[in-house]
This record gives sequence, C-alpha cells and structure tokens, in this order.
Amino acid sequence: MKTYNNVLKEILEKGVDRKGRNAVTRARFAIQMRFNLEDGFPAVTTKQLAFNAVKGELLWFLEGSGSDVRLKEIMSKDGVPAKHTIWTDNAEADYWKPKAKFPGDLGRIYGVQWRHWKKTDGTEVDQIANLINKLKTDPNDRRLIVTAWNPGELGEMALPPCHMIFQFFVADGKLSLHMTQRSCDMFLGVPFNIASYALLLSMVAQVTNLKPYECVLTLNDAHIYHEHFDVVKEQLSREPMKLCKLWLNPEIKDIDKFTMDDIKLIDYVHHPAIKAEMIV
Repeated sequence: MKTYNNVLKEILEKGVDRKGRNAVTRARFAIQMRFNLEDGFPAVTTKQLAFNAVKGELLWFLEGSGSDVRLKEIMSKDGVPAKHTIWTDNAEADYWKPKAKFPGDLGRIYGVQWRHWKKTDGTEVDQIANLINKLKTDPNDRRLIVTAWNPGELGEMALPPCHMIFQFFVADGKLSLHMTQRSCDMFLGVPFNIASYALLLSMVAQVTNLKPYECVLTLNDAHIYHEHFDVVKEQLSREPMKLCKLWLNPEIKDIDKFTMDDIKLIDYVHHPAIKAEMIV
C-alpha cells in the first residue's frame, strides 16, 4: 500500500489549501492509483481497515438498497442489527431528514442507481445485471460501465455519489476495473474505496469466470482535511506491511448470492487503528 501512502505524502507536501462546503482541505487534482490484485488484496496496513463495513456496504449496494435500516440488518451481529453504520450520520443529517420518506431513508443513492436506474418511460435499468451479462457474452465491449451520477436525481440523495462511475476491461482472461471518484477523503474514505472496488472486481471476476487483475482509481478532488493532518502524519510514520489475500466462497457464481460469510481476508496484518472524526 505504498502507492496510497505516497499520495498522502504528495498532498501534504504539494497540495493547495481550499475552503470547501464543510471545512478547509489540502488537495491535489486527478491523481491515479493502480493496484495489481495478483500481488495481494489492497487493504491498508498502516492502520486497521474496517473490512466488515466494506463488505457490508458493498453487499448493500448490490442489493439496490437505499435504506440505512437495511444496512444495519446486513451488519447485524448474532441476529441483532447494528446501532450505527457509516451511513447513519447522513441519514440523520438535518439537511436531509425533511426529504427522507421513512426512517433510515437515504434516497436514490449508489445501489439504487446501480440496480434501479429510472427511465423516462417509468421502467428501470439494472446496470449490474446488464454488466454481468455483457461480460459473459461480449467481454470486449467498450460499454462495460456502471454509473451512480444521475444529474436528474442528485436532489433525491442524502449524499451525491463520490465514487461516480466505473468501467471494466477484459484482456487475456483477466478483468480490470477503473473507477472515477469526484471527492476523495484521503484519510477516512479512500482506503475504504480502494478495498471496496478491489472486492467488487474480485466478485465480478468470479461470477464471470475471469481472473481479477488491476483495480485503478482516478481521484479527482483528492484532499486531506486540516483536522486530519496529525493522524495522517502518524500513519505516514508507520512502515507498510505485507498485503493480505482475499477469500471468496468458490461456490458462489451469482453476484446476488454473496453473503457476509462468503467474503474474508486471510493473513491481514496491520498497525493499530487510528481514529478520526468524519467531516459530514
């Protein structure tokens, strides 16, 4: 994960300070990171990655849900729903609650767009199902794209999508993914995003009989909040460790059949967690 650490260092040293919607950040524009999954799974090692939250959120997206109540169910332990998720603060934000249609409603966010994109005639597009089918039938297609950025529905979302669009590419039986992210919280969000899209790439590869290869992220507004400077410096003082491996239940051949128990990290060694406040 030296690639990620190098970007943190570049932003601290060469970034520009800017006053944004919610705080002052130091930022760089349009940085690309590439991770070869043949070298291991890109889980950050200079702090602990909350991998259960990563896989829970991704499964939630793939369900097409926009309900924090449902995410709490997915994140349940011993049958007891989680009390709080990474989306709860957004669901309960003062600016959003008047628009919410039910408790926990987050509107037409990522998973809803992925699985239930509305057409003008009232029908829906299941982008994920279409993607899987196209990968199986025409893997050289140049339209292997899923987008969450729906300009007509941004006002119906608790949070407009940060990771906006992703595209797949097949060559020599290997599957690669490129994702574009408009807004990138480098300390809290980006390690999560790296792992989430590497996991998505691996899951899609398994159900389409391909091998996961490169996970590429283009980070547009790549920023560090000033409030996070000290924790970023602490993280950069730590030496990255060996990458872990991802285990997926080999019996799963349908993208909609994965559960939390079908996804695990093997030999994940990391430095202790570093706590920081999420700037909403």
